[in-house]
Amino acid sequence: MPSALERRLTAHVDRLADEHPPLRIEDVDFTVHDPVAFDGRYGHVLDYMARVELEVDRNVLELTTMLPHPPEIDRYFYADVWQPQEIQHGRILDRLQVELGRAPAVADTDSVSAKLRLLGALAHLPAFQDVCRMLYYLTGMSTERSAVLAYNLLHNGTAAMGERAVAETIIGPIKRQEPGHFVFYQLSARGLWDQLARWQRWLVRRMRSVSFGPVGANTDEQRADLGEVMLTLGISEDAAFAAQAVRVERELLWAQDQGMDVPPYVLRAFRHAVELARARAAERDA
Repeated sequence: MPSALERRLTAHVDRLADEHPPLRIEDVDFTVHDPVAFDGRYGHVLDYMARVELEVDRNVLELTTMLPHPPEIDRYFYADVWQPQEIQHGRILDRLQVELGRAPAVADTDSVSAKLRLLGALAHLPAFQDVCRMLYYLTGMSTERSAVLAYNLLHNGTAAMGERAVAETIIGPIKRQEPGHFVFYQLSARGLWDQLARWQRWLVRRMRSVSFGPVGANTDEQRADLGEVMLTLGISEDAAFAAQAVRVERELLWAQDQGMDVPPYVLRAFRHAVELARARAAERDA
């Protein structure tokens, strides 16, 4: 018989499927009144976000590798709701940047790292798969929360430029679908954390500390791209952004460290991205 948490998660995913079907390109108004100004300010932001959203197919491959025997509710969420929604976000954002005269995003949709393959091999042990599941939920939470915050800022900036069609038919609808994903990860993470043994919690903390990285930033070039996005959106020096992105993670993993507003590995990752962006800009200007 399904547990109370499983029933709650199923009801939540059912609601997402019913109330938030994948966005349709046919419903989007790609009108941009000042393409040059909009491209100059937000073109690189669109490229980064489009690439990240389009790489959802690779993310599914990574999940099936890392979690060989996931709970059925997880499979239902990522295969039937999350992937169809996210891939449409990517296609719409990519179409927008092409309409601006930019090149399409270059997305990696099919590579799986050796590190994840190793985790997948170990995850055939149920106790270790629970550790991998917890890492999946933590990554999902920080990714979706970061996306909500970033899309809010992009929406505000786009509207302030007078580009109402983009704000109202692209950025607004996309950002309304992200919170439901966050809720799924949050509910799942809280429920699983309560079930983990002490050694599993220790391992989650350790692995998260050494593996954390912002979404889509897997190389120094991509980290610099992320830093440019952060500089454009005005969050480069804002520790509050990082704190909001990992609030539940800090609460679960680091509750015993009352003075820790943001885990240091999170701050390091975001600050490193900004440093790389500024260094790249300095090289261009030299």
